[in-house]
Amino acid sequence: MIGFVLGIVLLTNQFEYPNWEINVFPLIGDKPGILTKNASLIWSKNNIADELASILLIVGGLLVVFSKAKDEDEYISKIRTESLIWATYVNYGILILAVIFVYDMSFFNVLIYNMFTILFFFIIRFHYVLYKTKKSLSYEE
Repeated sequence: MIGFVLGIVLLTNQFEYPNWEINVFPLIGDKPGILTKNASLIWSKNNIADELASILLIVGGLLVVFSKAKDEDEYISKIRTESLIWATYVNYGILILAVIFVYDMSFFNVLIYNMFTILFFFIIRFHYVLYKTKKSLSYEE
């Protein structure tokens, strides 16, 4: 939840970015260094707010996705597997459409969103199918 809120703050640009600059050691960089043509393997200052938001969002999403249900059984495992497959299809379908129709820096933004949408689609579909199943079971009783 914290990663989601921080990510929204960073992406909307309506708020000031948190200024959490620290020294980082990039494996791949884009600014030239003193001894090399790029900033790889050289300590430099960077605002880590976007990295922190991404890590929190991914870890939080994975915790939600892979946490066991209260009454975990084979049917819930089947729903979990089908939801993961469905989320993968939808995620890559959207990515294919973006490759065809979105260009320049807008495409870069689509790629950033695309890192997180597979978790989002999985969570939405999994909980929707669980809700629908529980509703139909309670209706039969």
